[in-house]
Amino acid sequence: MLLFTVQALGELAVAYPVNGAFFMYAVRFIDPAWGFAMGWDYAIEWLVVLPFELTAAGLTIDYWRSDINIGVWIAVFLAALILVQLFAVRGYGEVEFVLGIIKIVAVIGFIILGIIIDCGGVPTDNRGYIGAHYWHQPGAFRNGFKGFCAVFVTAAFAFSGTELVGLAAAEAANPRKSLPRATRQVFWRITIFYVLSLFIVGLIVPSDNQSLLGSSGANTKASPFVLAIQAAGIKGLPSVFNAVITISVLSVANSCTFASTRTMQALAIHNMGPRFLAYVDPQGRPLWCVVIACLFGLLAFINEAAAGATVFNWLLALSALSNVFVWASICLSHIRFRAGWKSQGHTLEELPYQASFGVIGSYVGFALNVLVLIATFYTSLFPIGADPSANAFFQTYLALPVVMALYIGYKLYERLYMRRRGPWYISAHQMDLTTGLRALDPEYQVKRDKSLRSLPMRFVHAVLY
Repeated sequence: MLLFTVQALGELAVAYPVNGAFFMYAVRFIDPAWGFAMGWDYAIEWLVVLPFELTAAGLTIDYWRSDINIGVWIAVFLAALILVQLFAVRGYGEVEFVLGIIKIVAVIGFIILGIIIDCGGVPTDNRGYIGAHYWHQPGAFRNGFKGFCAVFVTAAFAFSGTELVGLAAAEAANPRKSLPRATRQVFWRITIFYVLSLFIVGLIVPSDNQSLLGSSGANTKASPFVLAIQAAGIKGLPSVFNAVITISVLSVANSCTFASTRTMQALAIHNMGPRFLAYVDPQGRPLWCVVIACLFGLLAFINEAAAGATVFNWLLALSALSNVFVWASICLSHIRFRAGWKSQGHTLEELPYQASFGVIGSYVGFALNVLVLIATFYTSLFPIGADPSANAFFQTYLALPVVMALYIGYKLYERLYMRRRGPWYISAHQMDLTTGLRALDPEYQVKRDKSLRSLPMRFVHAVLY
């Protein structure tokens, strides 16, 4: 699903490396009201995730020092985050580069260690050879089909940020070169750092582990990665991996500020937000947007209150499904773009970069995103181990009424205030395909061999380069 989505985003971002990226594609190719809803929904998502990540980072420190109040660590991490923002996009990029290397080394190291543990190669592990035992007893999938559907929200939260490659398009020095490479690498990132690492965890940690069943929030004492190492009886390494988890959480917090500030600034530029948010200082920092993001970071201190957990649950409900709506909109924007491109007499050879799976991949990606929304609706309406309730439903599906309120609100604003009574969507022949289009520059036109003979190599290039 994400492979198709990011490929579609790559084609759009290379052709139109505009400020605001995917919400602007919805504005241009679907409907301005839907683009407005997607833009603010995406900004709100990252704003409310930021205090959660700061809290999660503070909780990871509790693994070593439970005697220090979490508020101290929240303040330290928030101050460090503000410091990174002083260096604009370069600061974000450099920090992510360093943190990314650490995470890559750690995950690859864990995969190798996990294979050794599974094969019984750790002398301190009394379990010996494990193989696929835990997949059969107690079983890899709990609560049947409903349990499978119930994890979609958690999975979407874990994959959030995959689309950031498109958000950075307007600030990339050479989008034609860097964005295709970045979008193609998504295949290996998902395969190795998500699917393979979680498969290894499933082999060496039983699904009925009491620490997993009792986990909540960001309690890394119940992290399956740490539990896997502890169960093998390896000394010292659990602390090392807990430090990696701390770094990973801070990396997400860093991405929160980048995504929210750039989205709000782009919305303001296109008259979809307060004008003062459009201000960018001489160093390229969207100053007021950064201030707002940092103020949202202060919400992390809500954990000091007695009702902090309840408040946080509702804040996170805003972001639960936001990414799925955004991913579906990216695929739909690509489908509509291709329809407009064909309708206005253009050929695919004019595009500087084409999605490896074409418009068919976007249809499949859109359908899969809709299926995730339907499955999550089902488990939200009928939660596992509980009776249906409005509270349980909206703690998972709150993003839907938020998106619809934003969409309908902008439609009413268009019709009542702006006196604009256009169609409910932009038709193919009315799309603006020329503003900011890089394909019209001969430097960006590339000849491609589309024969069946080149198909195997085109597939290899799609996932490798």
